[in-house]
Amino acid sequence: MSTVKVDTLVASDGTSPVTLTKQSAAKAYSRVAPNNISSSLNVSSLTDAGTGLFEDNFTNAFSAATYSSVASPGGSTNIQMMFATNMTTYTTSASRTAIYQNATGYRDEQYSTARFGDLA
Repeated sequence: MSTVKVDTLVASDGTSPVTLTKQSAAKAYSRVAPNNISSSLNVSSLTDAGTGLFEDNFTNAFSAATYSSVASPGGSTNIQMMFATNMTTYTTSASRTAIYQNATGYRDEQYSTARFGDLA
């Protein structure tokens, strides 16, 4: 087995970035501290759609609205994260997340999300 160590990879033309194939990585990420984005990748803004309902607007659209989403709560341990597919359909340019607590219903809470799929 060989080891390759490099500082920079470029395409064969010497200047363009390398295109990696068969790689899987999140194409959008957001960490939301109630009602504002504290860090993100490919998320341009957050829409407050009501108590416990937030919509991430993507900087670069997905190629289809069939991307996968995962989420994790960042505050209370009694929070359930739900992607509100029953309330709104994923679009190529935005995705809505619902935060629900069993005892109190929908609520504004810290959370993180990641989306996986192909960009347009």
